[in-house]
Amino acid sequence: MSHISKSDLFKRQVTLSEIGETGQQKLQDSKILVVGCGGLGSPIAVYLASSGIGKLHLIDFDQVDVTNLHRQVFYSLHDVGFSKSERLANFITQRSPFTEVSFSNEAITKENVIELISEYDIIVDGTDSLPTKYLLNDACVILEKPLVYGSLYKFDGYVSTFNFKQEDGSFSANLRDAFPDMNTDVANCEEAGTLNAIVGMMAATQVNEVLKIITGVGKPLTNELLIYNVLENTQLKMKLSSNISKQEVVSLFNTQNYFDATCRIQNSDWQISPKELRNKIGDSNLELIAVLPNLQLPFKVHQTIPIQEFDANTLKVDQEKIHVMVCQKGLNSYKATVQLKEKYPSLQVFNLTGGISNY
Repeated sequence: MSHISKSDLFKRQVTLSEIGETGQQKLQDSKILVVGCGGLGSPIAVYLASSGIGKLHLIDFDQVDVTNLHRQVFYSLHDVGFSKSERLANFITQRSPFTEVSFSNEAITKENVIELISEYDIIVDGTDSLPTKYLLNDACVILEKPLVYGSLYKFDGYVSTFNFKQEDGSFSANLRDAFPDMNTDVANCEEAGTLNAIVGMMAATQVNEVLKIITGVGKPLTNELLIYNVLENTQLKMKLSSNISKQEVVSLFNTQNYFDATCRIQNSDWQISPKELRNKIGDSNLELIAVLPNLQLPFKVHQTIPIQEFDANTLKVDQEKIHVMVCQKGLNSYKATVQLKEKYPSLQVFNLTGGISNY
């Protein structure tokens, strides 16, 4: 790699008069945090490093799963089962010699978020977790950091730059100005599905926001939410106004827990291993419940209840039966397990560890 020079690597970018050597140096001097190394986060990280970002930190607690590969194209079959953030950092290291890349395998939580984001210039949200999105937003408001937001729902993509410091010293709208309350009924990609094309398009749009902010070229998507529909190739910009104060966000941060079962350590007492379940298949006292539709299952389930419709308060349970919750990766099924254990503490209910992918 010693024979590769910055002038060669970034020649096409520096050739743009709007960027030039000055803009390229701004990129080299920047420190960016990417939270989530999945469909959005992985291309975001690769493109940012390829643009010449000087310091890049990646956060993701998850491992590569075979169901990720159709949209997380910087992972290979050989990466399945390994840490997303580590494998992505290794990939970037091999192609971006002027980017210092580091990674973390820990989940970002209320307890560590302030420390994790404090040293970075821009925070990029590549997560698929609504509680984490609000956690990042609120922490960025508190620390006065710009947040480049991206999210997906089926054939729609959403991008905005939140909490950007404006010329008059005030800050642009943030996520709570767009969506004041967290709607936990919104399905994520695992639950609702997605096409890989729109994932890449929204990731590239987020990268574009970061580059504009750093170089000062162009107008960031501030005080507006870009909504793009991939089926109709239509887009609209929803105007936002900054209504919620920093003090209100601080108050919310102090009172909310931002709990997301998919990002926390799962209770080992509520787990059933694939081997244990295989030995129980066919037992008359076993109740199998799938919490995702259209799963490719090697056994029959007794019920299928999509996680967004799952309600322990309305579900009829037989206290004599062993209930096993099933999904693709064991994340949404754990959410259902938690619900049932909270409602019926003595009920025998277990989560299939690792889901069908691990069966």
